[in-house]
Amino acid sequence: MKLLVVGAGGREHALCWKLAQSPKLTKLYAAPGNAGMASVADCVDVGAEDVAGLVDFARDKGIDLVVVGPEAPLVKGLADQLNEAGIPVFGPSAKAAQLEGSKGFTKDLCTRANIPTAAYGRFTNLDDALAYVGREGAPIVVKADGLAAGKGVTVAMTTDEALDAVREAFDGRFGDAGTEVVIEDFLEGEEASFFALCDGTTALPLATAQDHKRVGDGDTGPNTGGMGAYSPAPVMTPELVDQVMATIIEPTLATMKADGMPYKGVLYAGLMITADGPELIEYNARFGDPECQVLMMRMESDLLELLYAAAKGELKGKRVAWRDDPALTVVMAAKGYPGAYDKGTAINGLDDAASNADVEIFHAGTALQDGQLVATGGRVLNVTAVAPSVAQAQALAYAAIDKIDWPDGFCRRDIGWRAIEREDA
Repeated sequence: MKLLVVGAGGREHALCWKLAQSPKLTKLYAAPGNAGMASVADCVDVGAEDVAGLVDFARDKGIDLVVVGPEAPLVKGLADQLNEAGIPVFGPSAKAAQLEGSKGFTKDLCTRANIPTAAYGRFTNLDDALAYVGREGAPIVVKADGLAAGKGVTVAMTTDEALDAVREAFDGRFGDAGTEVVIEDFLEGEEASFFALCDGTTALPLATAQDHKRVGDGDTGPNTGGMGAYSPAPVMTPELVDQVMATIIEPTLATMKADGMPYKGVLYAGLMITADGPELIEYNARFGDPECQVLMMRMESDLLELLYAAAKGELKGKRVAWRDDPALTVVMAAKGYPGAYDKGTAINGLDDAASNADVEIFHAGTALQDGQLVATGGRVLNVTAVAPSVAQAQALAYAAIDKIDWPDGFCRRDIGWRAIEREDA
């Protein structure tokens, strides 16, 4: 089979790395890819949001399956265009991708399907939103309705902070994404990431994971796209997994199908494990980044086979095999991230850092310039390790990081701390 993976980040590098192991694969392309993906795929100069260009490329090359990594091309209708061209695609239609593209859409679906989630209000008018915050008080959560690259959510611990967040959204901080805001009750508990492969009718749960959103050690500082992750997430017991499937994932799939927008692809549920059980924080229409990296390190099954079955509506009866050993990934980011940072800084020492067979380094924002590897993004490398315990995987990952020569990079030094505390207990 000939495959095209769409995207240029660490998530897509991990998908390419895993897909390249399939005996069914004959050719792998990445559009646009990055310096790390070039080791396992042919990188092609077509942007991830160039829908027409991607469809033309897939048609010209006789691609058998397109795997879409990021959410933006899905919301723009890439899957619809590929389906119209008769090209199988792993990823939801534009209508189904509203689960990520509109937080209000998802909250309304939860109400109709009786899915546990925080109470909320939807607002397109500044004064109404401010009045709602005034009535509800804090803590409270303010979200831009649309895609805001993970930066449109404010967990406000004071009323003033919430009012400022509402004003910022309506003042255009998030562009069109903030023309509507969703304001939710604050949920108390522990967060977990839950993933299921979906074919429109059947949902197949994947391994659990947990990521670290804040930039600083001890979960301090501003939110980011994710500074590290590990799998499995000890908070997600087998009983909780069954509960999430029965009360959140399966009702979502059934409702989407009944509404004429069957969901195909990976469904990523951000959960809060509260005293009352799991509640849905939000949905994403793609793999988490960096959760995908730890899932791919642990997966023993043929990923190509699974993604193709999802695209073709043939997941029923499929199973996924996993390594028992946990995996952990640490994000190396450019100094200044998630604020302003320099691009083009030199990175060296990766071959030595990845010399251990249980360590993989996935590239999230890199390029080769005149033979020199340089950083091109905020999150740049995902140093990933697998070992018999989370503590050992953490030690392996940080030992690899210490071999990387990149003075302009930084990372958190406590990834996996919750799981390690449980191991030590």
